[in-house]
Amino acid sequence: MVGSGLYVLTGTVAKEIAGPAVVISFLIAGIASLLAALCYAEFGARVPKTGSAYMFTYVSVGELWAFLIGWNVILEYMIGGAAVARAWSGYLDSIFDHKIKNYTESHIGTWNVQFLAHNPDFLAAGILLLATAFISFGVRVSSWLNHIFAAISLAIILFILIFGFILANPKNWSAEYGGFAPFGFSGIMSGTATCFYAFVGFDVIAASSEEARNPQKSIPIATAVSLGLATGAYILVSIVLTLMVPWNTLIPDSALSDAFYRRGYSWAGFLVAAGSICAMNTVLLSNLFSLPRIVYAMAEDGLFFQFFAKVNPTTKVPVIGIVVFGFLMAILALIFDLEALVQFLSIGTLLAYTFVAASIIVLRFQQEKTEPSDGAEQEQSPQHRAPAVSAERIAGEEMKEYESFSDKLQLVETRKKGKERRETGHLKAAFEPYLKFLSDCYPGEVVTISVVTMMFCAICLCSVLVFGSNQLHLPKWSFYLLLVIFLIGFLISLFLIWVHEQQKKTTTFQVYRTFQRLSLLSVDDG
Repeated sequence: MVGSGLYVLTGTVAKEIAGPAVVISFLIAGIASLLAALCYAEFGARVPKTGSAYMFTYVSVGELWAFLIGWNVILEYMIGGAAVARAWSGYLDSIFDHKIKNYTESHIGTWNVQFLAHNPDFLAAGILLLATAFISFGVRVSSWLNHIFAAISLAIILFILIFGFILANPKNWSAEYGGFAPFGFSGIMSGTATCFYAFVGFDVIAASSEEARNPQKSIPIATAVSLGLATGAYILVSIVLTLMVPWNTLIPDSALSDAFYRRGYSWAGFLVAAGSICAMNTVLLSNLFSLPRIVYAMAEDGLFFQFFAKVNPTTKVPVIGIVVFGFLMAILALIFDLEALVQFLSIGTLLAYTFVAASIIVLRFQQEKTEPSDGAEQEQSPQHRAPAVSAERIAGEEMKEYESFSDKLQLVETRKKGKERRETGHLKAAFEPYLKFLSDCYPGEVVTISVVTMMFCAICLCSVLVFGSNQLHLPKWSFYLLLVIFLIGFLISLFLIWVHEQQKKTTTFQVYRTFQRLSLLSVDDG
């Protein structure tokens, strides 16, 4: 998560979108990412299998949607890795005063094709091929390298924070330079939309849940801690950057290192540039670590070529998938422009997050699958029926033993509550008299349809709000009519989900139970 976003995106958002209020943008984006991360954590704890969003969709929705999401995640990792390699190359080139880029343009040439880079980036392709080779040696080697690069990156971030706060000048947030939020609330929210993609990466934890020793406990903790550290790093570095130099004079491509250069500390600028390269190396290794595991999961389920499911007996990793997709990623980094790659990445990321959040709702209203013993459901023997009869007799005897009326009333109420509790996916008993037409549906079927309808209404509602007046030029009556229709559809879908029973007894991590515990703790503290 703390890769190219910290060293490239921070300066871009601060100068062009939000100003010093980029701090608020990162805070809001971190909260939004936390909600998505908790959905991934719940799935990773509930379904500890390799595959991340693909496997989660496969378990809850089915093969067709899983196939689409699987390819979406594959493209997301490939494009994300290529984009980071491009940023890595650009940062290294800036250290050497763009000599690498000038040499490539003068000796190889340039392209003038839309969506393609101005010139081929052999440095970005080369670093991806080198990272592919290291990942192929196994989890221990890649984990060892990742720990080294991450430790160096964290040390550089601490250096930036300590030395940056020493050089901070509060005057840079004054009205002389436009104040704290020169672009207003709209600038903050636009910056939030851009900063949201700086947190991409927490799904790597869920993707490797099968290799964790205790995924039910470690996956949620690792996700929350990682996201908290990343959010804190982004907020603090944004504060330091905008206090060191005026926000409107930042250079987006190398904002942090350039800030130290301009304050007269060239050695510090060089250290920051080196730290940025180490941070981007961790992102490259994480992408190449997760991508072959998604391909492996799809191949194992029969949705991809079977040879991608082969695991090398020595290194214990799917080497074929690593090499093939590492090579394809290098081709993307060689020819495509960084801006075009980031635009494609944002679409894929939003789609994957949306489907994982929707799949969580669908899975909670599905009945737990149990493996019945042979012939157990077909015919019950008298021995199996005996406990039920004896239980009724015992209950009757217990009823007779109660002497007081209050004891009898309490026992009746307990039995009544037991009868009111319905199976997972069915209507709640209180709403069944009013919604009898939904009783004939399969358990969870209405919830699945309602989730799809809710997503459709939410997308249409946002589209009308954003594009209705300006781009679509809708009349006022049709604008408000569409708002009311889609809002009613959204609320009805939400209501239909709420009136169904969801799974109660679960030993794994759940998002809403976490917020319940937090609210109870706050009440106790109060």
